[in-house]
Amino acid sequence: MKLIPLPAFSDNYIWLLQHQGRALVVDPGETEPVTRWLAENQHQLDCILVTHHHGDHTGGVASLQKQTGAKVYGPASEKLPFDYQALKQGDLFNWADLTFQTLDVPGHTAGHIAYWTSLALQDPILFCGDTLFSGGCGRIFEGTPAQMLKAMDTLAALPGNTRVCCAHEYTLSNLKFARAVEPENLALQNYMHHCEELRRQNLPTLPAQLANELKINPFLRSRQSTVIQAVKAFAPQTSNQEVDVFANLRSWKNDFR
Repeated sequence: MKLIPLPAFSDNYIWLLQHQGRALVVDPGETEPVTRWLAENQHQLDCILVTHHHGDHTGGVASLQKQTGAKVYGPASEKLPFDYQALKQGDLFNWADLTFQTLDVPGHTAGHIAYWTSLALQDPILFCGDTLFSGGCGRIFEGTPAQMLKAMDTLAALPGNTRVCCAHEYTLSNLKFARAVEPENLALQNYMHHCEELRRQNLPTLPAQLANELKINPFLRSRQSTVIQAVKAFAPQTSNQEVDVFANLRSWKNDFR
């Protein structure tokens, strides 16, 4: 079982799993990166996972579905412009010898879902779309801060060795903000140096490891005293309520340059 990030657009990744001539892809916003890889590697695409309705995650689905006959899975509470099996929290499905669990993680969009699976002799995999990024989280477009905080808690509860397969290469910009929040965080400083070196070599910073994200990602650390103090320094009106801290942290990131 091999996990491959296919670059798309300017900073998207279409995640691909290959196994014994079969392929699964996640959030194919473009068709060409997938069809090129399938042709070069002589694999058959038979499964497509969609985390949410945004076009840069769904734009290539209909074409790939038509070309390959692949089965498509997607969020039950969002409307997608193609046939698919609708999934919600707790739903399970199988591909190859894997069983995927569906997680409801609204916030970025109202019906955003994620997919988690464990693998024999390999670390588990999380396909989280635009909910969790390395060093950050997605913008809250359709949901609420309370929903996004709950989504962070849902993902934080997964095994620490989970490979976090985010849909965008946003890591360096996220870490720049994270260091503004926690400038004395040594783990964060070391991770940023590591990611900078990867990008100098034009290598992806992903997948990230969940255990490390718990050490460096302010959106998974919004209850830490260092993060709370930083948010209150930025937005003095912030109350002690967890959701208020998280909401102002996300607002800070929205305008951060």
